[in-house]
This record gives sequence, structure tokens and C-alpha cells, in this order.
Amino acid sequence: MTSARIWRTVIAIPLFLSANSAAAEDGYALWLRHPATSVGQINVKRLGDSETMRIAEAELRRDLAAPTQPIVLALATMPAVKAMRLPFEGLGDEGYLVRTVAIDGQRVTLVAGNSDRGVLYGTFALIRHLATGGSGDAIDLRSAPKVRLRVLNHWDNLDESVERGYAGQSIWDWWTLPDFRDPRYTDYARANASIGINGTVLNNVNAKAESLTAPYIAKAAALADIFRPWGIRVYLSVKFSAPIELGGLKTADPRDPAVAAWWKAKADEIYRTIPDFGGFLVKANSEGQPGPRDYGASHADGANMLAAAVRDHGGIVMWRAFVYAETDPEDRAKQAYTEFKPLDGKFADNVLVQVKNGAIDFQPREPFHPLFGAMPRTPLMIEFQITKEYLGFATHLAYLGPLFTETLDAKTGRKPGETVADVVDGQAEHHSLSGMAGVANIGRDRDWSGSTFNQANWYAFGRLAWDPDLSAEAIARAWAKQTFGNDPQVVDTVTTMMMGSREAVVDYTGALGLAHLVATSHHYGPGPWVADLARPEWNPVYYHRADATGIGFDRTATGSNAVSQYAGPAAKAFAKADTTPESLLLWFHHVPWNRRMANGRTLWGDLVAHYDQGVAYVAGMQRQWDGLKSKIDEERWQKTATYLAIQNREARCWRDASLAYWMAVNHLPLPAGVRPPEHDLPWYKAQQFPLAPGQAH
Repeated sequence: MTSARIWRTVIAIPLFLSANSAAAEDGYALWLRHPATSVGQINVKRLGDSETMRIAEAELRRDLAAPTQPIVLALATMPAVKAMRLPFEGLGDEGYLVRTVAIDGQRVTLVAGNSDRGVLYGTFALIRHLATGGSGDAIDLRSAPKVRLRVLNHWDNLDESVERGYAGQSIWDWWTLPDFRDPRYTDYARANASIGINGTVLNNVNAKAESLTAPYIAKAAALADIFRPWGIRVYLSVKFSAPIELGGLKTADPRDPAVAAWWKAKADEIYRTIPDFGGFLVKANSEGQPGPRDYGASHADGANMLAAAVRDHGGIVMWRAFVYAETDPEDRAKQAYTEFKPLDGKFADNVLVQVKNGAIDFQPREPFHPLFGAMPRTPLMIEFQITKEYLGFATHLAYLGPLFTETLDAKTGRKPGETVADVVDGQAEHHSLSGMAGVANIGRDRDWSGSTFNQANWYAFGRLAWDPDLSAEAIARAWAKQTFGNDPQVVDTVTTMMMGSREAVVDYTGALGLAHLVATSHHYGPGPWVADLARPEWNPVYYHRADATGIGFDRTATGSNAVSQYAGPAAKAFAKADTTPESLLLWFHHVPWNRRMANGRTLWGDLVAHYDQGVAYVAGMQRQWDGLKSKIDEERWQKTATYLAIQNREARCWRDASLAYWMAVNHLPLPAGVRPPEHDLPWYKAQQFPLAPGQAH
């Protein structure tokens, strides 16, 4: 092939918008803000043809400023590429290689992979490299995903509400699907592909059986058609009792042949409409949802029956280990381990057990879930919550990258050096099936996730699902550059704000291992005093166990003995207050208020200092953001400034309400010089949030 034939495509493209541009931005473009003014040219050639390859070419035209050299998109099997003997081994179907090479004597940037999906991911890697200030010369990027299934879980309901959603209604307009295919669905797929996400569970884990009816299968198929060229498969959450509700059976017992036959027929029906359907996500025997234990069967019995239904089609089952019922009143944190550990090795090979990052429920800080490393014969899929159910919904700035990496980097104690990430990516036990799930924070709001900074949590999840070894700070810095531009002051300031923001929420909502201190149902404001709900584990007092002598949940051998579910060095450290990290102290131990902490303060004094530290951090973010006003477009700057003001007010409320309650319990004065709560305890108890978003009304 001559260079003349390769370079016949030359088009004009614009440059990236300057961060100082006066043009308004509403956040819709996410981290993929493309040039707005046509200056410069790009040479791009596609060797091979598919819809995915055409998308990759279009992305380069849309998103790149003029590169220093031409770009070639190609599969590794192309003769011109094959002759170069480049290192494609180990890249699999999704990995990519982006490298400066010579073709026909011409110096070019080659974007290649073993499949067109690899080429697409390589295209986005090149765009990210250049958008974050990387050189256009001598490029050498090579990467393959360490986690096979990188999936968003949408808790979206068929009535278009979103459980724990804080960015408006569902982006799926079920009423007009499959006929109207909103262009936003394509933009959604594009954003996900840009960060390596390859799967979407369309509906809530608290599923309705109707999602498996023919009309809704057709609606899911319409979305699957849109997502397919972007490398994204669709999955459905299913209700375990669907054979009764839809099939007229008298039972949903997974051991009943008629039940298994119904699910097999239903799977066949789905795959006739969606040939690359990914499979099922199941929430069973948790929070009132039906499941196999209703019939005396095990979670493995239920999962394996569904796995058999999708096996011939290449489908998988993601079976959630979030089991939350009244069956283990001693300690809610122990229940998943108690039920699932004995089932290790009993699940079919196309089943992933989906385990939350911590043993309770997506708290601002939890120790890693003890199941990680405890089920070596079972692939475990970690589940993070991108939507900030316990971290201020959409209005509080809380970058979750450090939360994600804190869990992924944690040592399981099962093997020397083994981390949670090693378990999740399959490396620990050489599992070929691996996965990471994130509960999506996406809605119909124009900026997708309720605020600009919430977009960073979607971005961070995707980047870490591709490579769990990435650093939260590096991801934050890359997101800041792609979102706001490369001005050093903006990037440095935004990155600094982000990196301490999650810890600030921990501080002003409950530091030192406290958890689940929220008021009833909505999970928004403080409610550490709540003690009148029907089941013990629904009440915040169950988790903090504060009294006049001390505070904290004793999970050692003298208490619930939840520490016994951990192993090796982790179990040994958590078993004693002196060796437990102070950030988790009250999670594992009930200790006196006057306990001396490492910094010399009493526990009470240190807890008060954490509340003040969290509030002060938010005020600091306000000052930092004010300093960027001239460098950020007005619309995004103003919305963030307003939300930071809300966060400041509500952080102070969290601090004041909590301190008022703790003082009523421990009868201790505040340390000298500390500001007292603005109101008395009855005032805070009287505050209600009956119409908070993200819950049924």
C-alpha cells in the first residue's frame, strides 16, 4: 500500500477549548470536551471496516487537536501491521497498542488491537494521552484490562425513577422505547467506552418481573443495538419469583425441573432478540426480595439454575452476596460471610458472586469485606457505589477514587501480599472470569450525575475497573485536565480539593470507624439517636452503641467476633484496639471516651477534632474554588460554588447535631475553645427530609 493511498483522508479539525473560554458549558460533554474552533488538520486512515472502527475514526476527528503525525487505525492481523512483529501477545480482545511506527517510510501513530474493540479503546487512550498534555511524538501506550467484566449497575425502575439516584429520572425512557432511540443513549455509550466500561445492567436489583416480558425485552434490545458498536453488552436484573408472577408456576424453587425449564425458555427468548446479551444480575433473600432460601435451597442452587439457563449462549450470572435479613441479629456485618463462605467451590463456572466493598452498606469508610480471599474457588466481583447514598448525594463534593483504591489495595491476610484487587482481577487464584460493578450515579440531568465533580466518580470507577492498580490521584489529575483543561493552577487546585474531599465527609459524618449514623430511610441527614425502628439493625444506635462509658461496636471475641472472619495479619490487627488502625477503631471495638489516642488526645477530644476538621476542609474547598473563578466557565463554576455552600451548611449541621447527641450520651463538655452546636438536640431531632431524592415517595 502506498503512502498516497494511506493519506488521502485529510480534514480540518478544531482545537480543544481553552479553559479561559467565555463559552458556557453545562457539563454534558463530561471529560470528552471536544474542540470548538477549526484550526489545524488531522491525517487519519482506517485499515479495515466495521461500525466500531468507523466510530474510532470519528472520535479522532471529533476530539483531537492537530497531532504531530498522521494516525493509522488497524487490526493486529492486517498484513502491514503483522509484518512489524509488534507485542500484541497478552492484549486479548480488548487490549490496545498505540505506538509511533513507520509505514511505507512515513512516521505515523498506529492505534491497533486484536479486535476492533481494542482499536476503539486505544483511540480513547490516545485522546486521553494528548488531552492531558502528553507528547504527540514517540508515543508508546500499551494496555489490556485486568478485569474482564466492567459493569455499571443502574438501579433504575420501570417507572423511570432511580433508587438512590440523585441526578434526575432514569436516562432510559422506557415509555418511548424501543421506537424512540434518544441520541443521549449513544452519548452514554461513548462516555462509557472512553473509560473502558463494557457492560450495563439496565434495571434495579429490586427488580420487577415485568422487565422479562416481551415488550421490555424489545426495549432492552433497542439499547443493546445502540451499545454494541461501543463494546458494551446489556444485562438485566431479574426477580427470582418471575416463574410464579409471569409463568403461572406454583413455585420458584430452583431444584424444580419446571422452574429450570421456565428460566431456560426465558433465556432462549432473550437471546433470540439480543444475541450478545450478557446475562442476569440477582438480588435474592435480601431486604424482602425472594430467593432460593425461601424453599430451603442455597444461593448456589439458585445461581447455578440461572447459570445453566444462559450457559449455552455464553451468558453469566452475577449473584449478589448482599444478604440482609433478620436471620443474623447478632451482627449484620457477619451475615454475608456466614451464608456464602460454606458455598465456596459450589457455584457454576459462569457465576460471579458480587460482593460489596464492605460488609455493611457502602459507608463512607468500611474495612474491606472479609469474603475477599475467603472463597478461593469462586470468582468474586466487587461492587462499589458510585452514587453517593451516604456521602451527600449530588451536592457534596466527595471524590471516591480514594475510597475505591483504599479497598482494592487492602491486604486480605489470606496469602502474603495478597490484595483485594488480586482477588477481584482473578490474579490470586487464576480465575478467568472476573468483574467489577459500580452502582451508577447517572440520571437525566443535563450534566449526567448531578454535578461536575460527581462525574469524576464515574470516570474513576471505569479507569480502576480497567486497571485496579492505578492511583486515585493520577486518575483525579487526568480527569481534571480532560474536564477543565491543562491550566496548571486549575489542575493542581482541583486535584488537591478532590483528594481530601472523601476524608472530609468521613470526618463530619462520623470518623474513627463510626458508620450508619444517618436518619431514617433517606440516608441524607444525621440521625445517630434513632432507636425506634422495628428491627435492631435498622437503627443507628445498633452500630455505634454509645453509652456514658464508651462508644463503638465490639466485634472482637468478647463481642460479635466478626474479626474471626478475617485472616492472618488482618485478623490479628483488628482483634486488638492498640493494633487496629484508628480510622477503623470504633468499627471493631467499644472503647472508653477517655481512651488516649496516638496524637495524645482523648478519644472524645479526637472525635470532636475530626468533626471540626471535616467542616474546615469544606470551607477550604470553597476558598480554593473561589480562586479559580476567572479560569472556569461561569455555568460550571457557579453551580459548583453553590453546591459547596450547601455542603458547608450541611457539614456544620452534621457536626453540630452529632456533637449535641454525643454530649447527651457521654455527659462530657467540649474541649476548650471548641464552638458549641448552634441548636439544642431536640431541634436537630425535629429536622425531617420527607422528600429527599433517591427513594420512593
